[in-house]
Amino acid sequence: MTTGTPDPLGSPGAAGYGAGAAGYPGTGYTDAGTAGAAGAAGDAGDRPSIGSLLGEITQDLSTLFRQEVELAKVELTDQAKKAGTGAGMFGGAAVAANLALVFVSVALWWALGAVINRGWSALVVAVLWGIVALVLAKRGQAQVKQVRGAPQTAETLKKIPNAARGHEEKNR
Repeated sequence: MTTGTPDPLGSPGAAGYGAGAAGYPGTGYTDAGTAGAAGAAGDAGDRPSIGSLLGEITQDLSTLFRQEVELAKVELTDQAKKAGTGAGMFGGAAVAANLALVFVSVALWWALGAVINRGWSALVVAVLWGIVALVLAKRGQAQVKQVRGAPQTAETLKKIPNAARGHEEKNR
């Protein structure tokens, strides 16, 4: 038999037929006798190493924490604006109460003093400006109560332990 002529019976070693470089059909072995890619040992070459898996986990956790910090910044910036508005109203209430008690009190005290005793007129003026200060303080308090923190960040942080264990379905 010549080397370039195919064997009509398809013997394993003949050129053009049989196993050749592709291996023996259904066995997972090549002409060299070693296991092929679909051999009994499995696809060990296609699996990532433990080191690369740990590297991916570390990178994923790093990305997750960076995203959580960014989400917290966005949420807390919005909440800080609301807290600042409430604090500004408290400050405004204090300044308004102080100035009102100083300037308008004197004028009203003198005006009421012409009708009733000056002591009683001073008390009436003080009560009026106390009411104004109370109203402003309550409005400031209502603004501060609207501050809720970072609910989305808190929610996603609760999901991290399950995700790290590979149980994302528990987060749904």
